Amino acid sequence: MKKILVTTDFSSNSKAGMRFAIQMASQQECELTFFHSYYIMKPTSWGEKTFTSYENHEATKIKAKLEKFVAAVYAGMGAVPGKINHVISSSFITDANIMKYASDKKFDFICISRRGGGKVKKIFGTNTSNLILQSKVPVIAVPNTYKHTRIKSVLYATDLSDLEKEMKQVVEFANPLGAEIELLHLNYPSDIVFNSKVIENVIRKFPKSHIKYSLENINLLYNLVVNLQAVIKKHKPSILVMFTDQSQGFFQKLFLSSSTAEYSLNSSVPLLVYPKK
Repeated sequence: MKKILVTTDFSSNSKAGMRFAIQMASQQECELTFFHSYYIMKPTSWGEKTFTSYENHEATKIKAKLEKFVAAVYAGMGAVPGKINHVISSSFITDANIMKYASDKKFDFICISRRGGGKVKKIFGTNTSNLILQSKVPVIAVPNTYKHTRIKSVLYATDLSDLEKEMKQVVEFANPLGAEIELLHLNYPSDIVFNSKVIENVIRKFPKSHIKYSLENINLLYNLVVNLQAVIKKHKPSILVMFTDQSQGFFQKLFLSSSTAEYSLNSSVPLLVYPKK
Protein backbone atom coordinates (compact mmCIF):
# COMPACT_ATOMS: atom_id res chain seq x y z
CA MET A 1 0.00 0.00 0.00
CA LYS A 2 1.37 3.41 -1.02
CA LYS A 3 1.81 5.97 1.76
CA ILE A 4 1.22 9.62 0.84
CA LEU A 5 1.99 12.57 3.11
CA VAL A 6 -0.53 15.30 2.24
CA THR A 7 0.36 18.76 3.53
CA THR A 8 -2.09 21.53 4.39
CA ASP A 9 -1.88 24.98 5.96
CA PHE A 10 -5.69 25.22 6.20
CA SER A 11 -5.85 27.60 3.22
CA SER A 12 -8.20 27.16 0.26
CA ASN A 13 -5.15 26.74 -1.96
CA SER A 14 -3.99 23.71 0.03
CA LYS A 15 -7.20 21.85 -0.82
CA ALA A 16 -5.91 21.14 -4.34
CA GLY A 17 -3.17 18.80 -3.12
CA MET A 18 -5.64 17.14 -0.78
CA ARG A 19 -8.11 16.56 -3.61
CA PHE A 20 -5.42 15.00 -5.80
CA ALA A 21 -4.28 12.63 -3.05
CA ILE A 22 -7.88 11.63 -2.34
CA GLN A 23 -8.40 11.01 -6.07
CA MET A 24 -5.31 8.77 -6.13
CA ALA A 25 -6.65 6.83 -3.15
CA SER A 26 -9.95 6.30 -4.96
CA GLN A 27 -8.10 4.58 -7.85
CA GLN A 28 -5.68 2.47 -5.85
CA GLU A 29 -5.19 1.43 -2.26
CA CYS A 30 -3.34 4.24 -0.45
CA GLU A 31 -2.80 5.35 3.12
CA LEU A 32 -3.16 9.14 3.35
CA THR A 33 -1.62 11.11 6.20
CA PHE A 34 -2.83 14.71 6.35
CA PHE A 35 -0.02 16.77 7.84
CA HIS A 36 0.00 20.27 9.31
CA SER A 37 3.19 21.94 10.50
CA TYR A 38 2.78 24.75 13.03
CA TYR A 39 4.89 26.92 15.30
CA ILE A 40 3.94 28.64 18.54
CA MET A 41 6.30 31.34 19.75
CA LYS A 42 7.04 31.35 23.47
CA PRO A 43 6.53 34.75 25.19
CA THR A 44 9.72 35.72 26.99
CA SER A 45 7.80 36.38 30.22
CA TRP A 46 6.34 32.86 30.39
CA GLY A 47 7.87 30.02 32.37
CA GLU A 48 8.34 26.58 30.85
CA LYS A 49 5.39 25.05 32.69
CA THR A 50 2.98 27.80 31.63
CA PHE A 51 4.10 27.62 28.01
CA THR A 52 3.93 23.80 27.88
CA SER A 53 0.36 23.87 29.17
CA TYR A 54 -0.62 26.51 26.62
CA GLU A 55 1.14 24.69 23.78
CA ASN A 56 -0.61 21.40 24.60
CA HIS A 57 -3.96 23.18 24.67
CA GLU A 58 -3.29 24.82 21.29
CA ALA A 59 -2.08 21.53 19.80
CA THR A 60 -5.38 19.89 20.74
CA LYS A 61 -7.27 22.70 19.01
CA ILE A 62 -5.06 22.49 15.90
CA LYS A 63 -5.51 18.72 15.65
CA ALA A 64 -9.30 19.11 15.85
CA LYS A 65 -9.15 21.84 13.20
CA LEU A 66 -7.14 19.55 10.90
CA GLU A 67 -9.64 16.71 11.28
CA LYS A 68 -12.54 19.05 10.54
CA PHE A 69 -10.73 20.58 7.54
CA VAL A 70 -9.98 17.16 6.04
CA ALA A 71 -13.56 15.99 6.58
CA ALA A 72 -14.85 19.06 4.75
CA VAL A 73 -12.66 18.34 1.70
CA TYR A 74 -13.89 14.74 1.54
CA ALA A 75 -17.49 15.93 1.84
CA GLY A 76 -16.96 18.50 -0.91
CA MET A 77 -15.74 15.73 -3.22
CA GLY A 78 -18.49 13.34 -2.21
CA ALA A 79 -15.74 10.90 -1.21
CA VAL A 80 -15.61 8.43 1.65
CA PRO A 81 -12.37 8.35 3.68
CA GLY A 82 -10.36 5.16 3.51
CA LYS A 83 -7.26 4.62 5.63
CA ILE A 84 -6.30 8.13 6.77
CA ASN A 85 -4.29 9.73 9.56
CA HIS A 86 -4.12 13.26 10.95
CA VAL A 87 -0.73 14.51 12.11
CA ILE A 88 0.36 17.89 13.45
CA SER A 89 3.99 18.74 14.11
CA SER A 90 5.60 21.79 15.69
CA SER A 91 8.56 23.29 13.82
CA PHE A 92 9.81 26.75 12.93
CA ILE A 93 10.94 25.59 9.46
CA THR A 94 8.03 24.03 7.57
CA ASP A 95 9.94 22.58 4.60
CA ALA A 96 12.52 20.78 6.75
CA ASN A 97 9.78 19.48 9.03
CA ILE A 98 7.83 17.98 6.11
CA MET A 99 10.92 16.36 4.59
CA LYS A 100 12.14 14.88 7.88
CA TYR A 101 8.74 13.43 8.76
CA ALA A 102 8.28 11.96 5.27
CA SER A 103 11.75 10.43 5.29
CA ASP A 104 11.59 9.10 8.86
CA LYS A 105 8.19 7.47 8.31
CA LYS A 106 9.16 6.14 4.87
CA PHE A 107 6.43 7.76 2.79
CA ASP A 108 6.26 7.02 -0.92
CA PHE A 109 5.16 10.55 -1.88
CA ILE A 110 4.71 14.05 -0.50
CA CYS A 111 1.65 15.77 -1.97
CA ILE A 112 1.56 19.56 -1.74
CA SER A 113 -0.46 22.34 -3.35
CA ARG A 114 1.38 25.08 -5.18
CA ARG A 115 0.77 28.62 -6.31
CA GLY A 116 2.60 30.61 -8.96
CA GLY A 117 5.50 32.53 -7.47
CA GLY A 118 6.60 36.08 -8.17
CA LYS A 119 10.21 37.05 -8.92
CA VAL A 120 11.22 37.12 -5.26
CA LYS A 121 9.69 33.70 -4.59
CA LYS A 122 11.38 32.25 -7.64
CA ILE A 123 14.78 33.44 -6.38
CA PHE A 124 14.44 32.41 -2.75
CA GLY A 125 12.13 29.46 -3.24
CA THR A 126 8.64 28.45 -2.22
CA ASN A 127 7.72 25.47 -0.08
CA THR A 128 7.11 23.49 -3.27
CA SER A 129 10.35 24.34 -5.07
CA ASN A 130 12.38 23.80 -1.88
CA LEU A 131 10.89 20.34 -1.52
CA ILE A 132 11.57 19.51 -5.17
CA LEU A 133 15.19 20.60 -4.89
CA GLN A 134 15.87 18.89 -1.56
CA SER A 135 13.43 16.09 -0.73
CA LYS A 136 14.58 12.49 -1.14
CA VAL A 137 10.90 11.47 -1.10
CA PRO A 138 9.18 12.10 -4.49
CA VAL A 139 7.01 15.22 -4.50
CA ILE A 140 3.62 15.70 -6.16
CA ALA A 141 3.05 19.44 -6.72
CA VAL A 142 -0.58 20.25 -7.47
CA PRO A 143 -1.67 23.63 -8.92
CA ASN A 144 -4.21 25.43 -6.75
CA THR A 145 -6.64 25.44 -9.69
CA TYR A 146 -6.81 21.62 -9.75
CA LYS A 147 -10.29 20.08 -9.78
CA HIS A 148 -10.43 16.38 -9.06
CA THR A 149 -10.85 14.13 -12.04
CA ARG A 150 -9.85 10.57 -12.84
CA ILE A 151 -6.10 10.12 -13.41
CA LYS A 152 -6.04 8.61 -16.89
CA SER A 153 -2.72 9.62 -18.44
CA VAL A 154 0.85 10.24 -17.33
CA LEU A 155 3.19 12.39 -19.43
CA TYR A 156 6.78 11.47 -18.61
CA ALA A 157 9.28 14.10 -19.75
CA THR A 158 12.77 12.65 -20.06
CA ASP A 159 16.26 13.64 -21.14
CA LEU A 160 16.85 9.92 -21.92
CA SER A 161 19.59 9.51 -19.31
CA ASP A 162 18.83 6.56 -16.99
CA LEU A 163 15.74 5.94 -19.14
CA GLU A 164 15.12 2.32 -18.16
CA LYS A 165 15.58 3.00 -14.44
CA GLU A 166 13.27 6.02 -14.54
CA MET A 167 10.68 4.25 -16.67
CA LYS A 168 10.44 1.51 -14.06
CA GLN A 169 9.46 4.11 -11.45
CA VAL A 170 6.95 5.75 -13.80
CA VAL A 171 5.38 2.36 -14.56
CA GLU A 172 5.12 1.58 -10.84
CA PHE A 173 3.23 4.86 -10.38
CA ALA A 174 0.95 4.63 -13.44
CA ASN A 175 -0.05 0.96 -13.58
CA PRO A 176 -1.96 0.75 -10.25
CA LEU A 177 -3.96 3.80 -11.37
CA GLY A 178 -4.82 2.21 -14.71
CA ALA A 179 -3.21 5.19 -16.44
CA GLU A 180 -1.51 5.14 -19.82
CA ILE A 181 2.01 6.54 -20.16
CA GLU A 182 3.27 8.89 -22.82
CA LEU A 183 7.02 9.35 -22.90
CA LEU A 184 8.10 12.79 -24.11
CA HIS A 185 11.55 13.84 -25.24
CA LEU A 186 12.34 17.31 -26.53
CA ASN A 187 15.15 17.17 -29.03
CA TYR A 188 16.82 18.61 -32.09
CA PRO A 189 15.55 17.31 -35.47
CA SER A 190 18.81 15.49 -36.25
CA ASP A 191 18.42 13.29 -33.15
CA ILE A 192 14.97 11.89 -33.90
CA VAL A 193 16.03 8.57 -35.51
CA PHE A 194 18.61 7.76 -32.83
CA ASN A 195 16.32 8.68 -29.95
CA SER A 196 13.44 6.66 -31.40
CA LYS A 197 15.53 3.48 -31.30
CA VAL A 198 16.68 4.11 -27.72
CA ILE A 199 13.10 4.69 -26.54
CA GLU A 200 11.59 1.74 -28.39
CA ASN A 201 14.19 -0.64 -26.93
CA VAL A 202 13.28 0.45 -23.40
CA ILE A 203 9.51 0.34 -23.96
CA ARG A 204 9.76 -3.32 -25.08
CA LYS A 205 10.96 -4.17 -21.56
CA PHE A 206 7.57 -3.17 -20.11
CA PRO A 207 5.11 -5.27 -22.17
CA LYS A 208 2.33 -5.12 -19.56
CA SER A 209 2.19 -1.32 -19.61
CA HIS A 210 0.41 0.91 -22.10
CA ILE A 211 3.29 3.18 -23.23
CA LYS A 212 3.60 5.40 -26.26
CA TYR A 213 6.11 8.13 -27.01
CA SER A 214 6.46 11.53 -28.62
CA LEU A 215 9.55 13.28 -29.91
CA GLU A 216 8.97 17.00 -30.06
CA ASN A 217 11.41 19.45 -31.61
CA ILE A 218 12.62 22.15 -29.25
CA ASN A 219 11.62 25.68 -30.14
CA LEU A 220 14.93 27.43 -29.56
CA LEU A 221 13.21 30.78 -29.08
CA TYR A 222 11.88 29.58 -25.71
CA ASN A 223 13.24 27.85 -22.63
CA LEU A 224 12.41 24.31 -21.51
CA VAL A 225 9.50 25.38 -19.33
CA VAL A 226 7.71 27.16 -22.17
CA ASN A 227 8.33 24.20 -24.51
CA LEU A 228 6.86 21.83 -21.92
CA GLN A 229 3.81 24.00 -21.43
CA ALA A 230 3.14 23.95 -25.17
CA VAL A 231 3.24 20.13 -25.23
CA ILE A 232 0.99 19.87 -22.17
CA LYS A 233 -1.55 22.18 -23.76
CA LYS A 234 -1.66 19.81 -26.75
CA HIS A 235 -1.66 16.45 -24.93
CA LYS A 236 -3.67 17.41 -21.81
CA PRO A 237 -2.20 14.75 -19.45
CA SER A 238 -3.58 14.06 -15.97
CA ILE A 239 -0.10 14.48 -14.47
CA LEU A 240 3.42 15.30 -15.63
CA VAL A 241 6.36 13.24 -14.32
CA MET A 242 9.91 14.58 -14.25
CA PHE A 243 13.21 13.67 -12.60
CA THR A 244 15.45 16.37 -11.15
CA ASP A 245 19.14 16.47 -10.31
CA GLN A 246 19.47 17.62 -6.70
CA SER A 247 23.27 17.52 -6.75
CA GLN A 248 23.67 21.05 -8.09
CA GLY A 249 25.37 23.46 -5.73
CA PHE A 250 23.59 26.41 -4.10
CA PHE A 251 24.72 29.05 -6.59
CA GLN A 252 23.86 26.85 -9.56
CA LYS A 253 20.35 26.43 -8.18
CA LEU A 254 20.06 30.13 -7.44
CA PHE A 255 21.26 31.52 -10.75
CA LEU A 256 20.73 28.69 -13.23
CA SER A 257 17.59 27.36 -11.56
CA SER A 258 16.19 23.87 -11.84
CA SER A 259 13.89 23.50 -14.82
CA THR A 260 11.77 21.11 -12.78
CA ALA A 261 11.44 23.52 -9.86
CA GLU A 262 10.78 26.42 -12.22
CA TYR A 263 8.07 24.40 -13.96
CA SER A 264 6.41 23.70 -10.62
CA LEU A 265 5.83 27.43 -10.23
CA ASN A 266 4.12 27.66 -13.60
CA SER A 267 2.46 24.28 -14.05
CA SER A 268 -1.10 23.90 -15.21
CA VAL A 269 -1.31 20.19 -14.30
CA PRO A 270 -0.06 18.23 -11.28
CA LEU A 271 3.66 17.50 -11.37
CA LEU A 272 5.33 14.42 -9.86
CA VAL A 273 9.05 14.90 -9.29
CA TYR A 274 11.46 12.08 -8.52
CA PRO A 275 15.02 12.90 -7.41
CA LYS A 276 17.63 11.52 -9.78
CA LYS A 277 19.82 8.98 -7.97
